[in-house]
Amino acid sequence: MPRIFVQITIALFLGDSLRFYTQEECEGWLSDLKRRKPDLMPGVHTARIRYPSEPHRIFFIAHWIASALTYRKPTLLYVTEWGIWPSSENWHLYYRLRETYGDTRLLHEAPGHLFLEHEPEDLASFLQIAILNGWGGYVLTEADYANVFFSHDEYIDFFATNSENLADVKEEFGIDPVGK
Repeated sequence: MPRIFVQITIALFLGDSLRFYTQEECEGWLSDLKRRKPDLMPGVHTARIRYPSEPHRIFFIAHWIASALTYRKPTLLYVTEWGIWPSSENWHLYYRLRETYGDTRLLHEAPGHLFLEHEPEDLASFLQIAILNGWGGYVLTEADYANVFFSHDEYIDFFATNSENLADVKEEFGIDPVGK
């Protein structure tokens, strides 16, 4: 049995919640699922939205991603870019939130955040902070219907191997695909 399923089973049995992963553990999670980051996959379908001009609208987007794309399956928030816009980063807020889950490591030590199926609100909160901090990274769903890359350049790309899996994204945000 792949290690990711063992970890999730143990977490559910023990009543555990959000886990923080090192870069190696993030790559292992993807490998266990026989997956790669979506922007590295050939032939993937893509839809893009720009960040809204009103910062308060970021919560809506983060909450929609966390509730509509995860299909109540574990989801990895993998932050891969930070420090690009230091004047936008609220490290205090991020680390205080992280500490409430019992983790005191620095972001560069454990940039992955694995949310279990019952934690979409937690995912939305961390994603909102990551976007507002000007960071970039991925929302990688175990369901793999659609995945997300959010950029420090203020856009979000949605990826799916099946173009029909982007229908809800296009409808919600009124967008057309930008890729195959």
